Amino acid sequence: TGAGGTVAQGAGSGKATAATLSRVCGTITMDAANLAADTTVAFTLTNTTIAATDVVVVVHDSVGTLGAYSLAVTPAAGSAVISVHNTTPAGLAEAIVLRFAVIKAVVA
Repeated sequence: TGAGGTVAQGAGSGKATAATLSRVCGTITMDAANLAADTTVAFTLTNTTIAATDVVVVVHDSVGTLGAYSLAVTPAAGSAVISVHNTTPAGLAEAIVLRFAVIKAVVA
């Protein structure tokens, strides 16, 4: 309790707009801009709790067409790049909500 938070990309700013939330878990509400069919968009989550060796898990939590998106995450020191791919044959203009959790890890 108290470890999470929420952040939203600015309305009308586009799905590639960076977001900042320095919490180990939380939600990100993406902009409702159209994501064309079979297209990927990436944005940076600035988060000071993330180390380059951590595992960041992201899932499509709510809003929009569940199962229509695939997600990938690349963590770095202080941030993560989150890629969202529309797997459908049609464009989708949905303000999907992503849920994330940072799993602290080391390579040793």
